[in-house]
Amino acid sequence: MIFKQRFVKSLSFALCLGAAATTSSLAQAKTFRVAVGDGAGGTQHELGLKFSEVFKEKTGGQHDTQLFLNGQLGDEQATVNDAAMGLLDFSILAINNVTPFSPSVGVLTLPYMVQSLDDAVALTQGEVGQQLVDNTIRDAGVRIVGWAYSGFRVLTNSKQPVQSLADLKALKVRVPNNEIMIDTYRAWGINPTPMAWSETFTGLQLGVVDGQDNPYITVYAMKFDEVQKYITNIRYLFSIEPLIMSEAVFQSQPADVQQAILEAGKAATEHSARWLVEQEDKIKAELTSRGMVISEPANNEQEWMDNAISKVWPKYYDKLGGRDNLNKILQSLGRDAI
Repeated sequence: MIFKQRFVKSLSFALCLGAAATTSSLAQAKTFRVAVGDGAGGTQHELGLKFSEVFKEKTGGQHDTQLFLNGQLGDEQATVNDAAMGLLDFSILAINNVTPFSPSVGVLTLPYMVQSLDDAVALTQGEVGQQLVDNTIRDAGVRIVGWAYSGFRVLTNSKQPVQSLADLKALKVRVPNNEIMIDTYRAWGINPTPMAWSETFTGLQLGVVDGQDNPYITVYAMKFDEVQKYITNIRYLFSIEPLIMSEAVFQSQPADVQQAILEAGKAATEHSARWLVEQEDKIKAELTSRGMVISEPANNEQEWMDNAISKVWPKYYDKLGGRDNLNKILQSLGRDAI
C-alpha cells in the first residue's frame, strides 16, 4: 500500500513536471511575421515559403512564420523602418528599397553591374555580400538573412514597341523612388515618375504612367499583362530581393534559433536561384500567350548601356566606396576595370 502511494505521488509529480515543461515550451514558441511586397506566385513569395518550411523544420516545429503578401504590412521602405525599430520581424523587398537606408547596397543596382544570375550569386554569396550584410546591420539596424533572385527588370508599356532610346522618349515610365534608377532613366533621355509600389498597378491602369520595369516573374505575379501590352527585353538591372530581419529581434533569439534563421535563409537563397531557372521561360511563354509582345533592344542594347554606364556610374563612385572598390568588384566578376 505504501509502495502504491509513493508510486502515485511520483507519477503525479512527473506529470506535473511534464506539463510545466510543455507549458514553458509553448510559451517560448513564436510565429514570426514576414512582410512580402509582391503577390502570390512571385519570387518573393517563393523565397518566403521556402524559408518558412526550412525554419519550422530546423526548430522542430516550435517556431513558425506567417507571410503577409501584397504589402499588407506597409510599403517596402516602411517595412525597413519597422524592422529597424523591432516592430516587424522580417521583410522581403526589392534591394532598391534598402538602398536609402544603407547606400552601399546600391552597388547591386548600378546599371549593367550584374549581367547574369551567376554574377548575382557571386556577389551576394561572396565577400561583397558579407560586406553588404555587415553594412546594412550598421546603417539600418536590419540583417540580410537571404536573397531572392528575380531576373532582369524588363521594360513594359501600354503604348508601343520600344527598341531604341528614341522610342522610349514617347513614354511616361514609373520607377521606384531610388536615385540610381531615376538617374539611369535620365541618362536615357526621359524624366521618369517615382511611384510607390503599392500604387503602380493603379497608375498603369489609369494611364498616370505608360510603363514600368520589373522581372518577368513579377510582371506575371502582379498580373501586369492586364494593363500592359509590350515588353522590351532590356537587361540593365538584375533584380535581387533580400530577406531582411530586425537586428534587435535577431539578437533577442537564443543561439539555436539564430542558427536556424541563418540556415533557413541560406537554403531559401539556393532554392531561389534554382526556381528562377525553372520558371522564367515558362512565364515568358505564358505572358506571350496572354497577348504580350516581346521586343529586343536595337544593336544588342549598346546605346542603352553606353549612356547608363558613362553618365550614371561616375556620379556614385564616392557613395559606393570609391572607384577602386568598384574595380575590385568588377575584377571578382572577371570583368575589365573602369
